[in-house]
Amino acid sequence: MNFNNFSQKTNEYKELKEKPHWQGPPTTKTPVKNQTPKSQTQNIDSIIDDDLNRGRVAIFIDGLNLFHTALQLGIEIDYLKLLCYLTKSSRLLRAFFYTGTDTHNEKQQGFLLWMRRNGYRVVTKDIVAVPENGKKPNLNVEIAVDMITLAPYYDTAVLVSGDGDLAYAVNSVCSLGARVEVIGMQTMTSTQLIDVADSFVDFDTIKQVIQKDSHLGYSYRSTSNSHM
Repeated sequence: MNFNNFSQKTNEYKELKEKPHWQGPPTTKTPVKNQTPKSQTQNIDSIIDDDLNRGRVAIFIDGLNLFHTALQLGIEIDYLKLLCYLTKSSRLLRAFFYTGTDTHNEKQQGFLLWMRRNGYRVVTKDIVAVPENGKKPNLNVEIAVDMITLAPYYDTAVLVSGDGDLAYAVNSVCSLGARVEVIGMQTMTSTQLIDVADSFVDFDTIKQVIQKDSHLGYSYRSTSNSHM
C-alpha cells in the first residue's frame, strides 16, 4: 500500500458521503457517536439491532481470518447472510473484503467476482511465498488505512478479524469519534483487539445465522466464462 495515495483515496471517499455503495432501508434515527464503553461480551442482537448507536456502518472483513474461523467452527459461510446480518437496517457505507489472491486459481477468481457483484468491495493482494510459513497474504495495512481514511464518513465500523496488529488502528478510529465492533472467534481473537473495541461478538454465538444451508450452493463461475 502506497501511503502517498492518501489524498487521492480521500477524494474518492468524499463521494461516498452522498453516494453510498449500498444501503439498507432508510432510518430516521439520528446517529450518535462517542457512546458509552462496551462490555466485553454482549448479546449480538443488542449490538447489531441498536441502530440508534450504529448510524452509518462500514464493514471491514479479513478474508483469511474469516476462512480459518469457518474451518474452526466447521461451517461454510453464507456471505449474503453475513452481509445482511452485520448491516441489519443500518445504512451501509461500504463492505470491504480483503484477501490474498492466486491469479491462476480460477475457482477463487470466480468467487471474488461473485463477491463484487453481491455487495462487497473486494481488496486483493497477490500471494507471496514466505519461507517459514508457506504462502501467507497479509492485508493489515490496507485494512488499517481504509478504516482510518473512511472514519469521517461512518459512525460504526464492523471489523471481522482477530488480529492484534489491528488494535492500534481500531484505537485510532475510536479516538476520531466512531464506534468499533469486532466480530471474531473468541479463542482466535487477540485480547488487545477486544479491549480497544467498543464491543466484541463471538462468531460461535451467531454461526447458526450466517452459515450456508447445506442444500444450497453459490453459482461461482471462472472469469474465463464470465462477461465482464
